[in-house]
Amino acid sequence: MSKQKRFTTEATESTEKNKEENSVASVRSVVENSTIPLVEIRDLLVRRGEHPALELEYLSIEKGEVLAIVGPNGAGKSTLLLTLARLLKSEKGEIIFKGQKAANDSDTTYRRRIALVLQDPLLFDTSVFENVASGLKFRGIGKDEIKRRVELWLERLGVAHLSKRRAGQLSGGEAQRVSLARALVLEPELLLLDEPFSALDPPTRARILDDLKRLLAEIQTTTVFVTHDLPEAKKMAERIAVIIGNCLRQAGKPDEVFSYPADNEVSAFFSEPLY
Repeated sequence: MSKQKRFTTEATESTEKNKEENSVASVRSVVENSTIPLVEIRDLLVRRGEHPALELEYLSIEKGEVLAIVGPNGAGKSTLLLTLARLLKSEKGEIIFKGQKAANDSDTTYRRRIALVLQDPLLFDTSVFENVASGLKFRGIGKDEIKRRVELWLERLGVAHLSKRRAGQLSGGEAQRVSLARALVLEPELLLLDEPFSALDPPTRARILDDLKRLLAEIQTTTVFVTHDLPEAKKMAERIAVIIGNCLRQAGKPDEVFSYPADNEVSAFFSEPLY
């Protein structure tokens, strides 16, 4: 092969290679910057015993949003949350996390992406600091980084002054703030809240809600917030999903959902005097 022809061939191959690399980079950029939801739930069926506890055709959870799940007692709200936390198994359907089937991850890998806060704080019988640090220690985070992150979140939740106090000496509101700090210090991709403030007195509850709303807006952590309190849902959430009779009936922005109920049962639920 002549020298000129070899150089021409090599230049052509180099050009084609660059085109291919640019194409791959372009595809990668589109995927990384796409607006796919953080979580998609498709054709979900969860049973408790012989009876369906939740049937859900489709629900998306957008990255950075706060989604409130509302509905009457026994409707399936907590079932949805526990299924998202992988504490309940579905009979069929799938959960898609950032475009990938969550079932492909092990339980440990998946649960490291989420944090769950329940109505009962379930704190360990140790100091506040040790409670908040527990998940970080389990993940093998270094001592200096643990100290930095725990102190940061105790301060953000307004309980830094309680760092050395034992969990059993906390009030209900203090315990729930520590529980939130223990969840948020893990920097989860998805935060799951199951009626965490329902047992608190109204003033304490209002203060925690104000602080949490501010923090979630600041850190943009995607949050699913189960509550039976409609004013609370409207205050906290960018979207609301209504579950009645173990089925998703409606999802949308609060003003849309309250102004235009999808059916008579949703309308009746919104009209209940308890709410």
